Amino acid sequence: MSERLIGILTDSFVKILIPGIKVTIPLTMLSFAFSFVLGLALALVQVADIKVLRQFARFYIWVFRGTPLIVQLFIIFFGLPSIGITLDAFPSAVIAFGMNLGAYNAEVFRSSIQAIPQGQMEAAFMIGLSYPTTMRRIILPQSFPIAFPSLFNNLISLLKDTSLASSITVIELFTTAQQIAARTYEPFALYCEAAVIYLFFSTFLTWLQSFLEAKLVWKSKPVTDAGKNRAILG
Repeated sequence: MSERLIGILTDSFVKILIPGIKVTIPLTMLSFAFSFVLGLALALVQVADIKVLRQFARFYIWVFRGTPLIVQLFIIFFGLPSIGITLDAFPSAVIAFGMNLGAYNAEVFRSSIQAIPQGQMEAAFMIGLSYPTTMRRIILPQSFPIAFPSLFNNLISLLKDTSLASSITVIELFTTAQQIAARTYEPFALYCEAAVIYLFFSTFLTWLQSFLEAKLVWKSKPVTDAGKNRAILG
């Protein structure tokens, strides 16, 4: 490796890392928060089996899981202005990533809720609990530990997918690497450096996932214990 290349990589590391911290991470967190709320709402609509809303939720999930994310990004950023709706690049990316991942999170939440025995819902109704109270106090606390690993895997995938935001002019980690590569004519080394930074972020999230899973399993034991649930529900 030449001294010139070492110098380029040394100088560029911080220049690539800073947009990663200031743009990529906030973009990931905001998009995931949006997708979390949206996915939970879509799942609850399906579980409640309200016919019209359930059909809308299934249609939404079908569309956003069946079309490419980059096409959704282009529709929101480049397409909406043609009908009078203009958004900046960053909020467009948050909306696109959030709506896309929301469809996947909806299926995660739905399957985890349906994994809870139906008898618990019936027992809750027998002792006079309403549907919202039953979901909030009994079903969701038990379903969340089931959903957690898949949700966190979706978060890690989202972190990597944020590189697509460069296609709509968001100056994030990968965009910065592209700009430096265009000036220095060292695309291989700089893209590898960007990949290492993404790998570092993903590794941290993987470690965080393992740590939180261990905590969550320990805290959820009293909730998921069938005998204790029967005692609570009478």
